[in-house]
Amino acid sequence: MLTLSSTKNIVNSTIKLTGSKSINNRLLILNEILELDLIFQNNSTSEDSLLLKNALSQIKNKKSATINIHHAGTDMRFLTAYLSTKEGEWTLTGSERMKDRPIGDLVKALKSLGADIVFLEKENFPPLKINGKILKGGKIEIDGSVSSQFISALLLIAPTFENGITLTLKNNIVSWPYIQMTIDILTEFGLIVCKNLNTINVSKSLIAPPKSTIYSIESDWSSASYWFSIVAICNKGEIILTGLKNKSSQADAILTEIYMQLGVSSNFKNNDLILTKNANITSSFEYDFTDCPDIAQTVAITCFALGIKAKLTGLKTLKLKESDRIVGLKTELEKFGALVNITDNSIEIKEAAHKWQNAGLTNNEFATVTVSTYNDHRMAMSFAPLSILYKEIRIEKPEVVSKSYPQFWEDLKSAGFNVNLC
Repeated sequence: MLTLSSTKNIVNSTIKLTGSKSINNRLLILNEILELDLIFQNNSTSEDSLLLKNALSQIKNKKSATINIHHAGTDMRFLTAYLSTKEGEWTLTGSERMKDRPIGDLVKALKSLGADIVFLEKENFPPLKINGKILKGGKIEIDGSVSSQFISALLLIAPTFENGITLTLKNNIVSWPYIQMTIDILTEFGLIVCKNLNTINVSKSLIAPPKSTIYSIESDWSSASYWFSIVAICNKGEIILTGLKNKSSQADAILTEIYMQLGVSSNFKNNDLILTKNANITSSFEYDFTDCPDIAQTVAITCFALGIKAKLTGLKTLKLKESDRIVGLKTELEKFGALVNITDNSIEIKEAAHKWQNAGLTNNEFATVTVSTYNDHRMAMSFAPLSILYKEIRIEKPEVVSKSYPQFWEDLKSAGFNVNLC
């Protein structure tokens, strides 16, 4: 348990964000496939990236291994594809929650290319037994409405295919910017990638040697989202975030546009993003998060804190994350007095008044609220900014932040928050 409070409503700090785990994890896989031996700068310190790096070391120069990637969904998807092409006998497993996260569509697509994969416990779910071998590639179809990581996993192993790969994406595509990120990275390293409507083709080609063996990874926009929320909620504030790009391939860079409606100005100076509080706050908010579902919780909580009625749509993938984030968000916001309606694809905050306001109390008189995190890093971090409004909040299992942002609590301390383990 962690107690969190803020002694002041003025926040000023410079935060050094580490590298994007989305970029880092793609580069780790591609580095092995293309045998590039790259040196990465500004590595992601996320548990997901460390687990993937360790798994690839465990696999290297071996013909069999059992790999446990715990809660790391990206690692499960990327390694399922990668191990299918790496000769040997592999067992890929994870946490109990991971065993409830479906992977059938990706396995079906890989099997259509000739992969040998067996579900060890429950059909369409991990753990998996993979007999890796050389695959020739070819044409396949996959449902684009389930997970962009399935599609990225297939694209990343395309350089191993003699015949390249042609992917036809069915239905509405979720989180397209993440697929585009994969395409951009493949292109950067010399792969020929062509997109025509709902079809993506990666051709077997001569791989261009990298211009440098040193690759600097852009900082993580998902981690930046909590600082946008903090600036929006505080009375006055300026936060400087390092290592972000004005023109970024990360989907969550849309934060600058979203938070323009929520009282936050964003300005770039060299490689720093400067966030400042302003008074331009909308009276109601509506947005489709199909392309950027990871920031939906943070935005919803910001809207509640600002007293804004909000409707967030495009959230169907949130039910299949580390927790059911739609249900979890409703349950925890209601502890603070919010009236929340949900569907499998949306969250609507209809009553934005805080419980202490309804009770005729001040925020400092209101009893401490304990936030359950459901073993989900984003549940912990997205609720943390509410400590600006309340005398104290408690966060259960605060260690879950290690999955994506291990230094989050330390960064909050550096910004003036009181952070205490109890």
